Amino acid sequence: MSGLVSRVKQLRERLGDDTPEECRCQPRFEEKTLVVDASNCPKSGDLAHSSACRNVVITALTSRDVETIRIEYNGIERRYSDSATALLVAAGQFVERCRGLDNRLAERATLDPLAAAREAIGRAGPVATLAAETGLADCATHCESYEDALRCWTGPTISHWQVETTAPTGAALATRRTLETGAIVRIYTRSDGYDQYHLTPPEQKFDQPALAQLATAYEGLAAGRVSGTTRAPARAIEHASNQSSSEETTESTTALVAALEKHARGYGLLEDLFSDGQISDIFVTAPPEENPLRVTVDGNTVQTNVQLTAAGVRALASRFRKESGRPFSRADPTLDATTTIADRPIRVAGVTEPTSTGTAFAFRAADERTWTIPALITNGTLSARAAAVLSVAVERGGALLTAGPRGAGKTTLLGALLWELPPTVRTVVIEDTAELPVESLQRSGRDVQPLLTDAQQAERTPAQALRTALRLGNGALVVGEVRGEEAAVLYEAMRVGAQSEAVLGTIHGDGAQSVYERVVTDLGVPASSFGATDLIVTCEVTPDGTRRVRQVEELTADGTSFASLFKRTKTGLESTGRVGRGQSTLLATLTRPEESYADVRKAIKRRERLLETLANRGKTGASAVTKAIHQRNTQRAKGEIPGGDST
Repeated sequence: MSGLVSRVKQLRERLGDDTPEECRCQPRFEEKTLVVDASNCPKSGDLAHSSACRNVVITALTSRDVETIRIEYNGIERRYSDSATALLVAAGQFVERCRGLDNRLAERATLDPLAAAREAIGRAGPVATLAAETGLADCATHCESYEDALRCWTGPTISHWQVETTAPTGAALATRRTLETGAIVRIYTRSDGYDQYHLTPPEQKFDQPALAQLATAYEGLAAGRVSGTTRAPARAIEHASNQSSSEETTESTTALVAALEKHARGYGLLEDLFSDGQISDIFVTAPPEENPLRVTVDGNTVQTNVQLTAAGVRALASRFRKESGRPFSRADPTLDATTTIADRPIRVAGVTEPTSTGTAFAFRAADERTWTIPALITNGTLSARAAAVLSVAVERGGALLTAGPRGAGKTTLLGALLWELPPTVRTVVIEDTAELPVESLQRSGRDVQPLLTDAQQAERTPAQALRTALRLGNGALVVGEVRGEEAAVLYEAMRVGAQSEAVLGTIHGDGAQSVYERVVTDLGVPASSFGATDLIVTCEVTPDGTRRVRQVEELTADGTSFASLFKRTKTGLESTGRVGRGQSTLLATLTRPEESYADVRKAIKRRERLLETLANRGKTGASAVTKAIHQRNTQRAKGEIPGGDST
């Protein structure tokens, strides 16, 4: 490092720099990174606003090219973007080669490379050629200011997360709001249609003494100088500020403790992002240091000003392995887990090498609402008539699969259908990741037994869990996702009638025929066993993010072909008329000994009126639906309705 500093001083003197004392940055090379210690620099190493600091960096780059430039300053770190690094590296090359041609212009390039580039471009001869060959001319062409040219990602040194503080170029501020964590969110719109979700974490507003105190407290935690668990971050902050634990906590201290807790023991900026109730999904794309996070806000996926460092990705991977107890490595390159962030249940999907070119994550917040069938009618996912058919089918022990791509709402629909099961029916729910409303159903008085699976543990595989479920007594059986060897066990149970009640599940597939091919061809279930399936409900997600049911299909009498009962048209989810014409295989299956096909049609019509009434009156919550089910069961027991529903 001393050799590099000496070279910087010598070159300053050779170029006639008379302001060396304005900057005390200490540069050093670490492989392909230029690291600048700006802890003693009065300009804080801010390359966008200090020509003296630019002078140090560009002078260092006259001897060596780098891929990354990082500034460290009293608890804060700046990492310059690829385009900013390219400009500074090009300036270093230009200075080194320009010294023998024009010392004055070379000196100017160390302090003001944009101005030097414009001057070089405007001149003929070798200087202009040199600006083009080094790339300085191209790097400076589209930049009018250093705030634009030298954009950087910044954050506390204790953090694995960094943000770009400058607003996107040419963007207009659309909205601004403050989150519960104290973070500020700005939504910017751009003329090219690409909006940006711009986050300012609360620690971004800390002054330098506070950031230095935060770094000292973090070191205390890491070194084990502060023991304990529950109040360790608070004691670490107190120790760093020489406060005693008996002193009253100030508002600023509270903010420091929250920041330390978030970055040392929490999930970093994921906690700020998920404290925004409008965010449903967060995506970390590999390689993370080159791709800003993307978030889904109110159904729209947009880019953010947030990046996760490579070290941060490794830390998250390690944490999820520990919390889930599941492997996540080259040998097992996919991860499916759950956690809680900002008091919201989050599903985590991860992928790493060799399946991916690096480690990436997708975080999805579970919807905190309890979805019911009337609620899905209200938001347009289902029509009342289609909902009535599904409700009666589930109540009467039908076998139904909800299909569709990831994010289409098939699990949400399955969860809503669970409320249509008779309250007295015992239900066993099998999932590898808890997403269905088991706790809500239990609180409403339902007998629901959850079984969690793990494909990596022989005693907890989905197939083994299913065999266990079949021994737990007759009742409804719910499989969170049908995707492996458990399919054969499930369909054999359906075929021989091992379950006396409904069998429900989700499966990836684009329509009934696609589901048939997946189950029979890919998963090896005999076609005769698949014949136990009554309904396939296909969900879709539209380009604008709307999730809805696209089609409801039944298996016909031959056991291998399908017919649509409901199809999505321009006016909504419409009936094909098959039920009304008396052609439905499903209704014939649901008919009880004392009933006719027409009786089941009447029951569906009554159910349609009931569900539509609940939806129109806004009675879409779990308690309202439970009350309505109890009321109709009471009336049915009294003989007031013939196996149907009361409105």
